[in-house]
Amino acid sequence: QVQLAESGGASVQTGGSLRLSCRISGYTSSINAIGWFRQAPGNEREAVAAIATEGSGSTSYYADSVKGRFAISQDKGENTVYLQMNNLKPEDTAMYFCAAARVRSISHPEALGSDFIYAYWGQGTQVVVSS
Repeated sequence: QVQLAESGGASVQTGGSLRLSCRISGYTSSINAIGWFRQAPGNEREAVAAIATEGSGSTSYYADSVKGRFAISQDKGENTVYLQMNNLKPEDTAMYFCAAARVRSISHPEALGSDFIYAYWGQGTQVVVSS
């Protein structure tokens, strides 16, 4: 089993920044990909960013709506994945979730944006961006 705990959500104004954290515990050797997803009230869950590692290599995925504003990174020593969010907009308001998966290959980063590959999910952290 893998447990995920998100933190860092807050209320900020347009143009502000936040850094979300996803702390991973449990059988961490069973997973090699972490994704960030978000869901706003009345909307479907959507992928935001993801990172996957294989050996010494890694790949990342970003939704078009966050490219150039968000950055995903990981600290393997701390078993934590971060989502740095800059230039936040009101449309970024949502509950943000991190999820964990085991992927066979990192050759297709676009696959990291599919929520069905993720077996483990956190409880979420709320981000509110006001105009």
